[in-house]
Amino acid sequence: MSVIRVVLADDERMVRTALRVILDAEPDLEVVGEASTGAEAVPVVRELRPDVVLMDVRMPEIDGIRATEQILATLDEPPRILVVTTFENDSYVYDALRAGAAGFLLKRAAAEELVQAVRLVARSDSLLFPAAVRSLAAEYGGRRTPAPPPWAARLTEREAEVLRLMARGLTNAEIAGRMGVGPATAKTHVASVLAKTGARDRTQAVIAAYESGFISPG
Repeated sequence: MSVIRVVLADDERMVRTALRVILDAEPDLEVVGEASTGAEAVPVVRELRPDVVLMDVRMPEIDGIRATEQILATLDEPPRILVVTTFENDSYVYDALRAGAAGFLLKRAAAEELVQAVRLVARSDSLLFPAAVRSLAAEYGGRRTPAPPPWAARLTEREAEVLRLMARGLTNAEIAGRMGVGPATAKTHVASVLAKTGARDRTQAVIAAYESGFISPG
């Protein structure tokens, strides 16, 4: 069984302790390091190379947004970053997603939700809380470009359909079932969408689709 290695970045020791207890209780999850600020998180992640980082969005010195940007900009194979926040309808959360975070999780989430979220972002197989991402895009994204993005014309009809299904949070298997194709074909379509949109992962592709007006948040 492959173990998912996790780093915790939060300025509250009690929060880090609680997260560690929950994650280390799972046979496929292991907390390998901690950081109390965004400034500490960057070198810790560079040294330990975890699979997933649980990143508090609001921290002293360097916040979770800047730390996310620095980690993603300086590592060839960066970890998946899951932002942990108190409020889901927060511009900081949306900025973190735009900066490259793969998803977000509320601090009040149940232990089961936390564990499943870590596993999900590690697999890169779906979009966490698609309805919440859509709401954030509607409130904070706006229409940032005056015309359709260049990549929109490069998408085939199938790829455009895949992007819309990705925005609804469907997994590769669910996309395959909806489109009547095999899982491998669906995975290939998803990879092509990411390449053509220039997105690192599903979250960035969906954010780009909302912000460009390719998909309406409404």
